[in-house]
Amino acid sequence: MASSTQKPSSSSTPIRKYNFDVFLSFRGEDTRYNFTDQLYENLLRSRIKTFRDDELERGEEIKPEILKTIEESRISIVVLSKNYAHSKCCLDELAKIMECSEKMEQKVLSVFYHLDRSDVREQTESFEEAFSIHERNVEAKKVQRWRDALTKATNISVFYVPKKW
Repeated sequence: MASSTQKPSSSSTPIRKYNFDVFLSFRGEDTRYNFTDQLYENLLRSRIKTFRDDELERGEEIKPEILKTIEESRISIVVLSKNYAHSKCCLDELAKIMECSEKMEQKVLSVFYHLDRSDVREQTESFEEAFSIHERNVEAKKVQRWRDALTKATNISVFYVPKKW
């Protein structure tokens, strides 16, 4: 007689645990007290559980807990701004976000805050300046990972915030 309760087979897709609906990645000095604050407040008001790192100090390395939080989020919103690429922490977050997008099918939305998409994709203007610094101080493999992540971020769902905003 067959049992009425079946155990899932070992080949079934594991159920992912999400601790957050949205992970916000942004450069604090560019957007924290304007666009990102408003976005964050509106997400919370809509009862969307959102993670925003308010504790990371400028120049600090990314904490392993942040990488885990990215993995445990359904969606990542990346607010790309003029100085985003100057932050190694932001670039590490972005690389992890794009990895989760590929491997875990996490949804990603790129927001271009006072930027042209082509400046990010082609890494010109402030992005070119940031990478010229990184190339002198960071191993080449890591810099290439960051460049690839930025390029991928320009090829997904995007939203523009005009300079007059």
